Amino acid sequence: MMMKINLLFKPSALLFALLLGALGAIGQVQAQMDHSSGMAGAMKTKSNDVCQGDGLQCANAATPFFAQDGRLLLAWTANGVVSVAQSMDLGKTFSPAVKIAEHGKSLDVGSDARPQIASDANGNIFLAYSFFKDANWNAQINTTRSTDGGNTFITPVSLVKDSSSQRFPSVLMNPNGNIFISWIDKRLVAAAKQGGEKRLGGSIAYSFSQDGGKSFEAERFANESSCECCRIGAALDPQGRPVIVYRAIFAGGIRDQASQVISGKGAGPVRRVADDDWKTDACPHHGPSIAVSGSGKLHVAWYTQGSKRSGVFYANSINQGASYSKPSRIGAEGSNVARPYLFAMGKHVWLVWKEFDGKKSSIYLKESSDDGNSWNSPRVLASTEGYSDHPLLLSHGDAVFLSWLTRADGYQLINVGHKK
Repeated sequence: MMMKINLLFKPSALLFALLLGALGAIGQVQAQMDHSSGMAGAMKTKSNDVCQGDGLQCANAATPFFAQDGRLLLAWTANGVVSVAQSMDLGKTFSPAVKIAEHGKSLDVGSDARPQIASDANGNIFLAYSFFKDANWNAQINTTRSTDGGNTFITPVSLVKDSSSQRFPSVLMNPNGNIFISWIDKRLVAAAKQGGEKRLGGSIAYSFSQDGGKSFEAERFANESSCECCRIGAALDPQGRPVIVYRAIFAGGIRDQASQVISGKGAGPVRRVADDDWKTDACPHHGPSIAVSGSGKLHVAWYTQGSKRSGVFYANSINQGASYSKPSRIGAEGSNVARPYLFAMGKHVWLVWKEFDGKKSSIYLKESSDDGNSWNSPRVLASTEGYSDHPLLLSHGDAVFLSWLTRADGYQLINVGHKK
């Protein structure tokens, strides 16, 4: 079944929760804290300013992807609707939106939840998102495809047959169009509960598709014990292998970052990024970011509230994660820093993050031209008052862009530099 629904953009604004963002737009308050800077204060929206539409200006999260022909594909979620539009002028204007699915208040729009989109050399588009299928916050990941350049999409279908809970999909597509997808899976937790046992968190599951997302291999576990509410960072290494980073659960209930290299043979060893010693049973809703440079060096940025360090940090590894450099703080100590995001091309590495000064949220950028050995001074790329999405980085050709969705200033695509 094919469907095509064009949506006109309607001016309005969306009430997105200040705290505990994983389920904020569903109108529920959870007993965990969303550590996103720029949320507190910036999210205090008056009731008569609440967004009523499902256009881009009402979106809570937007994910970009450059097709090989230069088209900017943008997937977003707004008021329970998943939509996709295209831009031929670097985000200045967009085609009429195509509505992918409508789930209302059950759509997963938490702080670390966002639709995933990718396109191959033939213009085929793959998209994944999640929604809650019951009142116990059990989620389902749906996938859909377009074979006509994004004009129409097939009816979304469940990624897996398991009936427990799957959430936070992360999608990579290699140059030949094969897809790697990872997610937070709770089937082991569900099985333990049925057996009368208590099991914390979730698991990191993954699968490959060799046919552009038409079908996926049997899912496998990379790590059976992970945080259940933090997004997975993922990037391809120079050999085309996925490398993932996520908040693992170590012995004693410690929730620190871990990385793994994934190959066709399976997941490599779980490597701890840093010993932060963050013991918590709560949900941070604040996942890490990873980039892999041309030399194969892993660059990781993350948030922690551990007993050994607290804040947002960066580290790198020259041996596929077997050991990492000493973590360095991102932003000034005491500043409200969150949502770091990394991107690498060759030996050039870009790092962006969000800072909130009590009134406005600003996106900072710093760069390294020597594979993370040294960095230039941070500079502000953009600022806004009110709600804003996480900063993201992507490339087209040798150019690197910041993608940032804001309520007050709209969607922004900013050229931040070129590969050197």
